[in-house]
Amino acid sequence: MSRVKSKAVTEVCGDCSASDPSWASINRGILLCSDCCSVHRSLGRHISQVKSLRQGTWAPTILKFVTELNAHGANSVWEHTLNEIPVSAKNFKPKPSPKDPIHPNKADFIQAKHVKLMYVLKPNTAQILKENECGSVELELSKQLHASVRTTNVETSLRLIVQGADVNYYSKEKGSTCLHVATKFGQTSQVELLIAYGANVAALDAQGNNAIEIAKVHGHNQLSDRLMEAMYEVTDKLSYFLCGKRADHAAGQHLLIPSTNKVELNEQLKIARGKLQLVPNKMFEELVMDLYEEVDRRETEAVWSTSALNPEIGAVPFLPTNPHLSATRNQGRQKLARFSQQEFAGLITDVLEDCKRRQNMANLRPLDAPIRDSTASDDEPLYDAVASDDDYAALAPIPQQALVNKSPIVPANPEVDVLKHELQKSMSTIDELKELVVKLSSENTVLKARITSSDGGSQHDDSENGPQSMTNSVIVDEKLNPRRPVSMYEARQAPKEASPVPGSQSFHSAAPSPSHSKLMPLFLDVQKRTDIITRRIQELWKEIQDQMPDFKNQDVFVPCAERIHLAIMDLNTIFPPVIPLENVKSALVQLNSNSLRIQKVCHDLQNAIVNDNLIQLELFLQEVRNCAYDLAAGNKTLITSFPK
Repeated sequence: MSRVKSKAVTEVCGDCSASDPSWASINRGILLCSDCCSVHRSLGRHISQVKSLRQGTWAPTILKFVTELNAHGANSVWEHTLNEIPVSAKNFKPKPSPKDPIHPNKADFIQAKHVKLMYVLKPNTAQILKENECGSVELELSKQLHASVRTTNVETSLRLIVQGADVNYYSKEKGSTCLHVATKFGQTSQVELLIAYGANVAALDAQGNNAIEIAKVHGHNQLSDRLMEAMYEVTDKLSYFLCGKRADHAAGQHLLIPSTNKVELNEQLKIARGKLQLVPNKMFEELVMDLYEEVDRRETEAVWSTSALNPEIGAVPFLPTNPHLSATRNQGRQKLARFSQQEFAGLITDVLEDCKRRQNMANLRPLDAPIRDSTASDDEPLYDAVASDDDYAALAPIPQQALVNKSPIVPANPEVDVLKHELQKSMSTIDELKELVVKLSSENTVLKARITSSDGGSQHDDSENGPQSMTNSVIVDEKLNPRRPVSMYEARQAPKEASPVPGSQSFHSAAPSPSHSKLMPLFLDVQKRTDIITRRIQELWKEIQDQMPDFKNQDVFVPCAERIHLAIMDLNTIFPPVIPLENVKSALVQLNSNSLRIQKVCHDLQNAIVNDNLIQLELFLQEVRNCAYDLAAGNKTLITSFPK
């Protein structure tokens, strides 16, 4: 679809084309009428994250992201093959009209479109594996996403994610995740897309910086504030539900617990809080996420009851079942709806209190203490007060006033027991680590002595001793100098690129490469990637020749330019930061500059076709020809200058 769209064209329901839609699906990037929204709500947030366009507040960056994605053709991602599937095909559901009934017409189509993804363009597995030989379609799609998020083409990134790209993919060559790249280039809408699909804001790059720190370094202050809000979005939403306020992150306050009147806790509440404190971190995180979704359900339900013509139709009385979760957890999630407003507020207050306690304990953890993941199964009950009807019976006699006016002071006995237990584990862990460090240091010294004593050594010795020595030194370094967490729990550390094996040589040097440098690629790798670039240029030129002189399908040029850009980005990944050969370096510079240039020129050409401006059309067509020629020349210079 063309980027040049009028408001009247874009503001229709993405599923039935009804005019004046009043809802939006954030992660789908489309607008919805109330009928289709009722079906989306029944699917659950793991499928569609709906929000009213007329009530409530929107973060400016999220509203801009949804508006741009909808206007730039996000719906074509979900309906790419809709018109190519024959009506007689099995399970085919035609697109409904605005006047069609919700059930079965609209509901069946939305199920096929958004749950089964029947009309999404499937990646060409055979072609991807043949062209890139990476061994994994997901890996190649993730690499393309890593390159795409630096551009303004959000719809391209959405398509890659839908096809299977990993939003948390970490590039060892670049030392960064997709979110790091989008943040560095200030692509706010790309950042919102990645966050909507679960990007880890706390992930670290090769230099130990998270996305917030990267945004500050590159002067994207507003983006830095938005990323900070995203990092604490869950607890902020819980706090806002209770008191209508969020934590002031700019002032260093990352957790807001509403003040309550202190009352004496009865025995049952003490037992319930004690159980909550003993829940492992992994299960506690799951409980917090379930509370977040229940808060979102209740808030959306309140808007729905005041805005829908018939609130009974489309109401969601409890959280929809998520097939990716266990039956026990789904039952617990649904039972959250049984809590009265006061009971639910009391549970959230307890959870926020325990968030604060766990955060304090994480900050007090010794620097050399490892992070231990819980081994608890997903099938185990997450919280007795929700997962069991017996616990509901036990909590029934508790006065509701006591549930609301809870003291923020944690009972002494359970807290002391937990602290003692954590202290004992930490002390035993410190002793184990000390022994491990001494042992590894000794082994590392012996291995280094072997390498030093040899007169260059054979290739067999280097390959045998090098990796082991390198592994040991990395382990010692990570144990002695761990990175500190940036949110409530320890952040997952980004992998570091391993140093080259001692004794390995580049093709242009007889001496071993330094441990911090990357080797020059092989000629066959360069040849394979330049061949792909050549094919991509030929595809663009063929499209131009096929379209002349009418140019009826103007939407093909920008995707062709994007494929050229991605192919050149893939070529860049195999080269080291410092290139010793001047001709090779010059050819890469020429390719990269023209890669960006051809994207802009193709976009201008597309706009000229849409606006039916013949003068600009001829001008930009000539620019595309010149740019394609420069790309082909740079490609030829690179492959002819590269040593075989």
